Amino acid sequence: MAERPLSSLPSHDTLKVASYTPLPLEEDSSLAHPRAPFMGTESLASPPSQDYSLRNSQLLATGNKEPYGETATPPPPTKGKRRPLFLALVALAVLAVIIIAIIVPVYFTVIKPKNRNTSAAAASSGGSTPGSSPTGTSPKPGTKNAIMGGDGSTVLATNGSTFTYNNQFGGIWYADPNDPYNNNAYPNSWTPPLNTSWNFGTNRIYGVNLGGWFVLEPFISPALFQKYPGAVDEWTLSTLMAADTANGGLNQLEDHYKTFITEDDIAAIAAAGLNWVRLPVPFWAIDIWDDEPFLARTSWKYILQALGWCRKYGIRVKLDLHTIPGSQNGYNHSGKLGQINFLRGTMGIANAERALNYIRIFTEFISQPEWKDVVGIFGIVNEPTIEGIGEDVIKAFNYEAYRMIRDITGVGEGKGPYISFHDGFGTVAKWAGFLTGADRIAIDGHPYFAFDSPQATDSVDSGTGTGAGGVWPARACDRWGAQFNNSRVGFGVTIAGEWSNAVNDCGLFVRGTVSTSVFGNCDAWNDYSSWSAGTKAGLLELSKASMDAFGDWFFWTWKIGASQKGVVEAPFWSYQLGMQGGWIPTDPRTAIGKCGGTGPAFSGTFLPWQTGGAGAGQVAMTYDWPPATIMDAPVAAAQLPTYTPTGTISTLPVPTYTDTSKKTVVKGNGWANSNDNTPAPTKIAGCAYPDPWAAQNSAVPAGCGVPAAAGGPTAVVTPGTATATTTTPPLIPVLPTATTATDIVR
Repeated sequence: MAERPLSSLPSHDTLKVASYTPLPLEEDSSLAHPRAPFMGTESLASPPSQDYSLRNSQLLATGNKEPYGETATPPPPTKGKRRPLFLALVALAVLAVIIIAIIVPVYFTVIKPKNRNTSAAAASSGGSTPGSSPTGTSPKPGTKNAIMGGDGSTVLATNGSTFTYNNQFGGIWYADPNDPYNNNAYPNSWTPPLNTSWNFGTNRIYGVNLGGWFVLEPFISPALFQKYPGAVDEWTLSTLMAADTANGGLNQLEDHYKTFITEDDIAAIAAAGLNWVRLPVPFWAIDIWDDEPFLARTSWKYILQALGWCRKYGIRVKLDLHTIPGSQNGYNHSGKLGQINFLRGTMGIANAERALNYIRIFTEFISQPEWKDVVGIFGIVNEPTIEGIGEDVIKAFNYEAYRMIRDITGVGEGKGPYISFHDGFGTVAKWAGFLTGADRIAIDGHPYFAFDSPQATDSVDSGTGTGAGGVWPARACDRWGAQFNNSRVGFGVTIAGEWSNAVNDCGLFVRGTVSTSVFGNCDAWNDYSSWSAGTKAGLLELSKASMDAFGDWFFWTWKIGASQKGVVEAPFWSYQLGMQGGWIPTDPRTAIGKCGGTGPAFSGTFLPWQTGGAGAGQVAMTYDWPPATIMDAPVAAAQLPTYTPTGTISTLPVPTYTDTSKKTVVKGNGWANSNDNTPAPTKIAGCAYPDPWAAQNSAVPAGCGVPAAAGGPTAVVTPGTATATTTTPPLIPVLPTATTATDIVR
């Protein structure tokens, strides 16, 4: 998020609210410890005790084995004819205790933890399935060697330190070195554990983005950009850093990966009542070409670490490919500020081929049985603009990416991630009917007030009582409530992938390092220490209204780094700071019903094909790939430069762990589908390609091939010949692999 044009988000003030109603609260409105849906219907007065273990459930059956308590004395039995009856009842009670002591542990340690596809997972992973429990006795939570625990338990972090887990919402962390792919954890009592299916109709996404971690943005990490005046994006920042060898050169970025988000942050996200994160990742986690200055093949081990932390605390992940070769929007967070050369200009098709290969590589990794329950959604391209690329062209690419992904994963519930498309700033409602019949797709909107034109100047401070927030809470409900609900009906799964509390574009570098706020003087808004109680109360009510209007959402972003002044100067945008300061709710469920009860337009039930059921994969309308024409290209798309599918396939390496017996634990190989062996795109020898990041209206060089057929490239035509040859090189990992789980954190 940054450097948005004023026209990028249209106004929807004319839309009226049709409130979306997430899961209702308990009748007693207790928000502290509601009973989890997967734990039954009984009320839960307090969070699970530290002795509660998914792997040692005998504690549940025997923890209070005397009906009157451990020290209480039961009343004496009655005499006479009632004694046989009493003895019979005692015998039945003893039998019941024995049965419970046997059945409950079996259920919790064997049946429940297993994934739905246990046999397939076991065959793929070569051992115990993800979510299954290893044999042996587990140490109790809270002990030095505990592998799980709840509120107040001691956590052994991956860097070897320990900390106390503070989670008032009944969450359970889980980390067993002997079973590193176990999916028993859950972040709070209203969220199903990772080894249980997520229901998009009834389970609500309460999420935050981990923006600015692996894809840097000036307003999220301002101190880094202030250190290098002239840096406007990660391209220029990387160039300036690389030249500054005295201060660590480009390795300063790795220091940022190590420190910006830590395990404490992921634990805190779970403790905040949240259950998902959206994780932006760059293509240079896999590789770079030519003179691209990015820190290549370095962030992946930290991305892996992030996925491992999310597994540990039961947080689901929406992986999001944030950068695309050539830039998909010209914004600084695409990698390079300036031109759009993805699906636009002379190199538009070639850049798209390269992007499809990166999407393929990420898909292969996250579709492995060890990771598919952690990464539930894959956002394939962040914020490609309809205005800059064209709606039909984006739809053609989305269909080609969808076809390729489902060729890898197969079709149907549980086979690979949901595939998320961004709405292109055309609003989510615009995508109703797109790819009807497709298997598990989602539309992702990024609704913001901050970039409205003109900027709204209505006051947020209308006191702390009824009516706090003035016009802003109702504005959020009216603008977004009906739109998102109608999209669930007309399209399917619909998510607000980014939003914030920003009522204007104030905040250091929010519009980039070379732009200033359109709002005007932002001094008061950038200094949250001066905000009144009414302002904080107003923003709190706005955030609740936004949450309720969206239904499923990811706030942008969890953390904003301090500027060189040592303070956060874009306070609208930090969920963490907002919770601490009182303008973000400490429990997202308090937002339920904020937009009123005018009747939801969405029933809570998606059509079967939308969630991988009957009819999934039977797409009603397909699109030609490549498209016939693209913007700023001097010739038809079929005559533009392409790459040849003869390159070596890069695979993302899997982590290795060391168990308690010092044995190495490795599962998977980074590639879910061994039948996907088409070679990777690479340059055609002899082709003088124009700059792929600055090729709008460039001349078309000779001898640069033609786009591959929609069925996927299997044959290569060597330049200068008419003979087709097939090349299938082996899968070769090109990234470094961490030797142990703790080697990642230094």
